[in-house]
Amino acid sequence: MEVIVVQAKTIRLEQFLKFAGAVMTGGEAKRLIQSGMVKVNDQTEQRRGRQLQDRDVVTMPDGLKLLVRVKGEESALKEDQD
Repeated sequence: MEVIVVQAKTIRLEQFLKFAGAVMTGGEAKRLIQSGMVKVNDQTEQRRGRQLQDRDVVTMPDGLKLLVRVKGEESALKEDQD
């Protein structure tokens, strides 16, 4: 699972995919999301504007899992793993 640290408390799914480098363009993100190929917390998500929060897990069609971490909260991840 890849950890992606974001600055804001929430980020839109479409923006997150671009920020994480999972897609190259907004159009690519839109197509993947609207076709039902992206999951958030193991649930198919078709809303580009879905607000992601700390600890949400985004799963791409190829199985890549991206963990959303909010800057300042990511230190808690290390504590969770200990």
